[in-house]
Amino acid sequence: MKTFGCFVCKSLLLGLASIALMSGCSLLPSVHPRLTGNRAFIAYWPPENTNQLRLAVKDNIDMRGVVTTAGSKRLARKRALAEKDAPCLAIARQRNVQIVGKANLSEFAAAPSGFNEYFGTPASPLSSSRKLLPGGSSCGSAVAVASGMADVAFGTDTAGSIRVPAAWCGVVGLKTTHGLVPIEGVFPIEPEHLDTVGPMGKDIAHTAQGMDLLQSGFAALYAAAVAAKPSAQAIRIGRLTLKGTDTNIDQAVDEALARTGFHVVPLDDAVREAWERAKKDGNTIAAAGVWISDKRFLFALGVSARTKSAIRAGRVAYLTGYEQAVARQAEWQNTLKEIFTKVDFIALPTTQNPPPLIPPNLKIGILEAFVLEMQNTVAVNFAGNPALALPIPLHDAEVAVTSLQLIGPRLGEAQLLNAGRLVEAAVKK
Repeated sequence: MKTFGCFVCKSLLLGLASIALMSGCSLLPSVHPRLTGNRAFIAYWPPENTNQLRLAVKDNIDMRGVVTTAGSKRLARKRALAEKDAPCLAIARQRNVQIVGKANLSEFAAAPSGFNEYFGTPASPLSSSRKLLPGGSSCGSAVAVASGMADVAFGTDTAGSIRVPAAWCGVVGLKTTHGLVPIEGVFPIEPEHLDTVGPMGKDIAHTAQGMDLLQSGFAALYAAAVAAKPSAQAIRIGRLTLKGTDTNIDQAVDEALARTGFHVVPLDDAVREAWERAKKDGNTIAAAGVWISDKRFLFALGVSARTKSAIRAGRVAYLTGYEQAVARQAEWQNTLKEIFTKVDFIALPTTQNPPPLIPPNLKIGILEAFVLEMQNTVAVNFAGNPALALPIPLHDAEVAVTSLQLIGPRLGEAQLLNAGRLVEAAVKK
């Protein structure tokens, strides 16, 4: 893992824009922030039937009759009850799915670490002896699933907010194609270009169930994908390697791909350079989105200094790089389209390092810049493509789990989950 000193250097190189952040980070009849011991939930309703599917909903998604706090003390105390459900809950409501709570998150979904100083930061369950960051902003959704309090959770992903918590909590997370799942009724960061809603599950099967609650007819699409490619031999994987990645994590990814039996095609330096450019542009747009969506809270009481720091950094990103980054989006999308004529999916680690320890409350953006640099996620949001994060073994490490990220063509969620199914089966052997 990188040292604290190294991360300070890298955070300075990121600049103010990168301090801002990422995505969009499973509820309780009371607003007391400590009623669930692991802090996975802001509001929690114990399930009546433990044999029925239990769904956690990230608390930046409106649910009728419940305050949407977006992880904020200010909104928890001042916001009115939501008058209607967000449209992304429609299928779950039609099927009378058991919703067990509103999940914790970074305030306004604006911190990639998962840190929340008001409702508390839920620790990753991957270590019983050390309190590790859960990743954000969908930290509560990931911890709810990992701890067994929910079978499926809905999260949001603007720059990695589903996949990073999935990676650091040892669960599966699916970032959906931009525009596939409606985002009305979701507390926004950058809805025009980046924001998505997606499922998290303890395994591929439950994540597919979660996706079937977000897209009508998905179960049939998934069944067709499994039938079309029941084994890995006919699947081509473009392997992307990035500088700065822990060598053990890269090795774990390569071993998982080999054990699954994919046909692996190394991607060249030109793809790597395009990825790094897309990462910078995606971070700029995500940071600017915090300013666009949350600037009204810059001087508001009840909003943390950490979040206000992100809002200020977002203003810098908006004024200095937002329009230029948006102008390069089509070029990056076309680059990925060309790659997907040669391979079926792109594979790389979800994060470059294992989860770090939860630090003392740093009220500036250093922690967030550190975590932002470790993510391999935002370039996917910048393209609008779907991506899957799933746990794989990590050898000779204190945390024995890391995460493989598979990226697919637009609307390739069913095919991604099928590929994930094959990996999951292979690494368990």
